[in-house]
Amino acid sequence: MSIRVLIADDHHVVRRGLVFFLRTQKDLEIIGEAANGKEAVEQAKLLKPDIILMDLVMPEMDGIQATKIIKQEQPDIKIMMLTSFSDQDHVIPALEAGASGFQLKDIQPDELVTSIKKIIGGENQLHPKATSHLLANLSNKNKQKKNLLAELTKRELDVLKEIANGKSNKEIAASLFITEKTVKTHVSNILSKLELADRTQAALYAVRNQLVD
Repeated sequence: MSIRVLIADDHHVVRRGLVFFLRTQKDLEIIGEAANGKEAVEQAKLLKPDIILMDLVMPEMDGIQATKIIKQEQPDIKIMMLTSFSDQDHVIPALEAGASGFQLKDIQPDELVTSIKKIIGGENQLHPKATSHLLANLSNKNKQKKNLLAELTKRELDVLKEIANGKSNKEIAASLFITEKTVKTHVSNILSKLELADRTQAALYAVRNQLVD
């Protein structure tokens, strides 16, 4: 089975060059082209490609916005960003939007084909510069989360540890000699301060930050 490819790039010469080269690959089938993000969204709906090679900066709608919409509507479509930009302001939003790959346009043609096949096979393919930005971003997020812990009072920390131990509000109240209503208030404050959605996330957060005995 051929891999069905859609190419989205506002530069006609780049698009033509990609089409010309990729058509020489027996495992790839070029099924369409788009000159901007809006066209990419429309073509994705119409043609249902296996993978889209998506430029970042395009008129009408950029590649990040297009990726976000396509991944929401058709999560099975893989998207590889193929761009000249490798700074953190482009890399991180692209990956957060749902891109499975991030490569620069100076990539060797054979490497591009390999990346496409690996993405279809379920692997993420990131240019080394993109990888370093991603790791730096994760490191910053971890630091921010650790700083969030400092926002908790001693009593809220106690409650968080009990949540991680799987205790109900009633059990936490008995364990800490406080009322159930007070426990509920503490839980609400913990979720708010740590920017978490529910008790399960709070328990995982406590485990990750080694708060559980």
